[in-house]
Amino acid sequence: MVAAKVSSVYPKDAEASPCGVDDMTKLAYLHEPGVLQNLKSRYDMNEIYTYTGNILIAVNPFRRLPHLYDSHMMEQYKGAAFGELSPHPFAVADAAYRLMMNEGVSQSILVSGESGAGKTESTKLLMRYLAYMGGRAAAEGRTVEQQVLESNPVLEAFGNAKTVRNNNSSRFGKFVEIQFDQRGRISGAAIRTYLLERSRVCQISDPERNYHCFYMLCSAPPEDIERYKLENPRTFHYLKQSNCFELDGVDDSKEYLATRRAMDVVGISSDEQDAIFRVVAAILHLGNIEFSEGKETDSSVPKDEKSLFHLRTAAELFMCNVKALEDSLCKRIIVTRGESITKCLDPEAAALSRDALAKIVYSRLFDWIVNKINNSIGQDPNSKSLIGVLDIYGFESFKTNSFEQFCINLTNEKLQQHFNQHVFKMEQEEYTKEEINWSYIEFIDNQDVLDLIDKKPGGIIALLDEACMLPRSTHETFAQKLYQTFKNHQRFSKPKLARSDFTIRHYAGDVTYQTELFLDKNKDYVVAEHQALLNASKCPFVSGLFPPLSDDSSKSSKFSSIGSRFKQQLHALLETLNATEPHYIRCVKPNNLLKPAIFENINVLQQLRCGGVLEAIRISCAGYPTRRTFDEFVDRFGILAPEVLDGSCDEISATKRLLEKVNLKGYQIGKTKVFLRAGQMAELDARRNAVLGRSASKIQRKVRSYLAHKSFILFRKAAVQLQAVCRGQIARHLYENMRRQAASLRIQTYFRMYLARKAYQELSSASIAIQGGLRGMAARKELHCRRQTRAAIIIQAAKETGALQAAKNKLEKQVEELTWRLQLERRMRADMEEAKMQENAKLQLALQEMQVQFKETKAMLIKEQEAAKKAAEKASVIREVPVIDTALMDKLAAENKKLKALVSSLETRIQETEKKYEETRRISEERLNKAMEAESKIIELNNSMQRLQEKLSNMESENQVLRQQGLLNSPIKQISEHLSVPTTPKHNLGNGHHDIEEPKEPQSAPPAIKDYANSDPKLRRSYIEKQHECVDVLINCVVQNIGFSQGKPVAALTIYKCLLHWKSFEAEKTSVFDRLIQVIGSAIEKKTFVCYITLSRKAKPRDKIKNNESNDHLAYCLSNTSTLLHLLQRSLKAAGAIPRRKPSPPTSLFGRMTQGFRSSANLAIDGPDVVHEVEAKYPALLFKQQLTAYVEKMYGIIRDNVKKDLTSVLSLCIQVPTVLIQKLFTQIFSFINVQLFNSLLLRRECCSFSNGEYVKSGLAELELWCAQAKPEYAGTSWDELKHIRQAVGFLVIFQKYRISYDEIVNDLCPVLSSMRILMTEDSNNAVSSAFLLDDNSSIPFSVDDVSSSLQDKIFSDIKPPEELLKNPAFQFLQA
Repeated sequence: MVAAKVSSVYPKDAEASPCGVDDMTKLAYLHEPGVLQNLKSRYDMNEIYTYTGNILIAVNPFRRLPHLYDSHMMEQYKGAAFGELSPHPFAVADAAYRLMMNEGVSQSILVSGESGAGKTESTKLLMRYLAYMGGRAAAEGRTVEQQVLESNPVLEAFGNAKTVRNNNSSRFGKFVEIQFDQRGRISGAAIRTYLLERSRVCQISDPERNYHCFYMLCSAPPEDIERYKLENPRTFHYLKQSNCFELDGVDDSKEYLATRRAMDVVGISSDEQDAIFRVVAAILHLGNIEFSEGKETDSSVPKDEKSLFHLRTAAELFMCNVKALEDSLCKRIIVTRGESITKCLDPEAAALSRDALAKIVYSRLFDWIVNKINNSIGQDPNSKSLIGVLDIYGFESFKTNSFEQFCINLTNEKLQQHFNQHVFKMEQEEYTKEEINWSYIEFIDNQDVLDLIDKKPGGIIALLDEACMLPRSTHETFAQKLYQTFKNHQRFSKPKLARSDFTIRHYAGDVTYQTELFLDKNKDYVVAEHQALLNASKCPFVSGLFPPLSDDSSKSSKFSSIGSRFKQQLHALLETLNATEPHYIRCVKPNNLLKPAIFENINVLQQLRCGGVLEAIRISCAGYPTRRTFDEFVDRFGILAPEVLDGSCDEISATKRLLEKVNLKGYQIGKTKVFLRAGQMAELDARRNAVLGRSASKIQRKVRSYLAHKSFILFRKAAVQLQAVCRGQIARHLYENMRRQAASLRIQTYFRMYLARKAYQELSSASIAIQGGLRGMAARKELHCRRQTRAAIIIQAAKETGALQAAKNKLEKQVEELTWRLQLERRMRADMEEAKMQENAKLQLALQEMQVQFKETKAMLIKEQEAAKKAAEKASVIREVPVIDTALMDKLAAENKKLKALVSSLETRIQETEKKYEETRRISEERLNKAMEAESKIIELNNSMQRLQEKLSNMESENQVLRQQGLLNSPIKQISEHLSVPTTPKHNLGNGHHDIEEPKEPQSAPPAIKDYANSDPKLRRSYIEKQHECVDVLINCVVQNIGFSQGKPVAALTIYKCLLHWKSFEAEKTSVFDRLIQVIGSAIEKKTFVCYITLSRKAKPRDKIKNNESNDHLAYCLSNTSTLLHLLQRSLKAAGAIPRRKPSPPTSLFGRMTQGFRSSANLAIDGPDVVHEVEAKYPALLFKQQLTAYVEKMYGIIRDNVKKDLTSVLSLCIQVPTVLIQKLFTQIFSFINVQLFNSLLLRRECCSFSNGEYVKSGLAELELWCAQAKPEYAGTSWDELKHIRQAVGFLVIFQKYRISYDEIVNDLCPVLSSMRILMTEDSNNAVSSAFLLDDNSSIPFSVDDVSSSLQDKIFSDIKPPEELLKNPAFQFLQA
């Protein structure tokens, strides 16, 4: 509960809209609570603008509302009457523009409010709209309106800073005059600034910031930072006095670039921009100059090297002498009549001199920027109308208030007086327009405060100027002078316990000022040394900021009053405002947290008082605050006198009669409105509420009467219904008695019927029982006959079993005979191949010897022919001597004939040998084909024999089951004796064990149905045949190359799923594993033999293709086999397996490989969903061991094939550069290293620079492959080539004689140097080749490595083969 005094409670309009009204003059009760509630209601609805007459109140939302300020919104307000649309700054700007164009009177818009209320943003919006209205449709270059708009970011960069109340507070006053021509186009503009806060350059408090331009420059691009020798803002004295360096949502680097672009638009050249930021950087460096005591008394020098660096940097940026800058800061020259005296400054005075230089330079820079903008924009001398926009600081009252707050509050006092006069004038115009009688309305006049401050002589500013003129005056003497002069002034007071403070009672509240810095801040003069230093600068821009003083100026006093000059500027501003038609925008800050959706009532109420809004309301309340049009008044209060509305009179007459009827005094009747005194609206509302209360009582009485009448009707209707119910109950009673009598007669009838039916049923059941006994006897006889028939069938089946056993034995003998023949054929084929190879070798040797003899004979013949020719030539010269030696000639001719015959015979023998070789090769190929066909037939016979064995075992199991059933069902003991069958030995051909088993359910592959022993024998046979068909289909499918799915072999997973589904791993006996091993073994043997035949003869292109296809097929088989082995490794657990004796360590290479593979431990891996652990029986474990052996065998075959393919290429690699980009394993790279390195050692002629370059190019391609391949494929392959890499690197070195032995051993060939020891040890052994490298042919992996490389793969997403999915028996693969 809230308790309050009645006198403190204000009336509230019950019919007011919850969203508030857009014009507070429409409020029924115009008082402070009503105004505050209306603003809060609209602020909650994001309606931040509200009118109070012609005054616009703008509440800062602290959020972006872009939909309120787009071009569409400006188009809406263009030409709209004031008040027709929602309140908006565009409406105020449009009203000012229309008045200027229609009446030719200059306008002004005054934007005020405290820091953070949004004055700067509102000013931007006004200038945007005026530029929109007065802009040109098309213009070349920069237009005036563009320059006016772009001047805002430039002035904000150099004149705005973060304060406690605002992140972008304007620290200067600004009045923008926008000039228009006769057509309403912007023709010129001028910017007037007031009272820049110079002290902020040197002194800031936490958490405020200095001017934005300093932080923008520190975030400039790197080239600018390097040019101006800048660092982080935290390193500069003028910036690090506060801990705030960044603003939320503001990027200083982007703002720097935006400011440079805005400077381009307003007409500041690039050189001038560089000079401006050069001066800004120099000010930052000035602040970092610290001073310490010098050698002389009361002297000062730069403190350390850091200070000297900043001193030199500042002098460099100012383009002045370093020594002159130091002297201007640390010394003063006192000019007397006869001489000049140089006075040294102590460190404190030097620091003050430094700050004074920084402040005057920044102030001159800001004034130059404003003048440059004005000159660039230009003013129109022919313009006769303008619109001025005033963005002035609001009323300020801080904990510490100095000279700046004093001047700011003086400005607000002046503007408040102007505002009060304008509001009073508007009120008078309203009364005159409505032609009502009115008397003078008093309002608070603050002329006494203005006289206290700026009256001349005798005001505070005049006394401050006087104190500044006196050389020995201090702030304490100035304060004492104020106390004596204004001790009786009602607006002036002295705070308690204060020695130099004073308090002024402003219109917005009391403000206490501290006078410590009043005198220093009021003095506006330039130190002569600073003036001379910067005037002599080599930079034209800097020297232009400090032009030489005239003789009159130099002779006059250095002192110039800032307060007096500001008062003159303020006077000129008020003259401009008085010459224009003013419009007001009062900006309000809803909270001090600067956050949206927070409305602090006390804070807003204080700002409304400071802004004069409540004063305007008070002025309105002093006259006739409540105003209503005649139609609104009659509609609202017509119920007070309804008879007034019955006649045919107009609204004015009705209003007058109504007011006379209620006997109200003091009101006024205007032309369109009725004016009421304060409180009269509440009186009329009270009477209206009374009439409404009486009307409500009448309505309640009528409603209660209606409800009573309705209740009586309902009671009467209920009584009638109750009587009807009672009469109906009596009638139903009578009817029930009559119905009982009729029912009793019917019951007697049905009871007699029941007795008769029961006697008939007993007789019928007796006859049926007799018939059933007779029929049962006949059925038992029939059953006995059927049992005898079944026993006979069983005996016949036993006979058939014996026949099948005989057939089985016969087939086994055939298989053994065929196996023996195959082995014999293989031995014969091997012997023949060896004999043919030996014979071919002998023939080739003989052929080579014959060719050598032929060549020698041919050479001898040629020599003899040449000798004969020479002899003939000599004989022609010499005289003929008759010599006859026919025997020698005949002998030579005979020898020639013998030689020719020998050559022809050798050629014939060579041709015959080639023919025999071709025929032998053809016969060997035919025998190979026959052997392969025989081997396939043997495999088929083995398969058929295994099927017969399974059928035999199944039939034995069926016979055993039938015998047991016959024993159980037969009542005759002799039949059971004849049908008993002894246990038979079963041969487990898969593993070689012979076990005597008891009759039980057969467990052959695949056992899908558990109880099929109890089913019909025909069904069991069909099921077994169906299972064999499924195994055949699976084998026919996986024999083909069905490829990979997502990088994983499909065949391996398909086989695993089928074995798992058929429960083959848990079977004691099954042929599936043997068939799979036979398929894998036959594929390996076939491809291996093809590779052997291809490599044993001279390779042709077709043979090379076949060899590559064989390698591809072996790689495909290796991938599937290793994957299947990985799945078995994770699934099978040999809990129930028979423990085996530890085998002896093998001695052969293949045995060691097998032992290394089988040494892997059980892996506990969380596999994919398709892998399940099962207890494996002996066939499954044997199958796993066989798979391990085949994986090792296929790996060795592939490795040897690749090595054979590379051997011929590597032998030519030193002479011919070849492409060695192949995906090889680490052992292949090691093999390459061994072959190439040994070739260099054994073949001395290859150790040349050109051969080294060829090998180096090939090694470069291998290195490129290793870099491009992933580590999982390349591994450490590149390191395996270390010997050949260092050897080739040594061969290709230029000028080897300049390289020392130590450099070769330690830097170039560290690996090769280690081989020197081996060569030294074996130097005595001439046969030894210990310096050669050996090839490592061991198996470099185990089953654990295979499993670890595959355990990351997911097998659940592999798609099974389409051939199997079409078969209904393999639908489980889709699961």
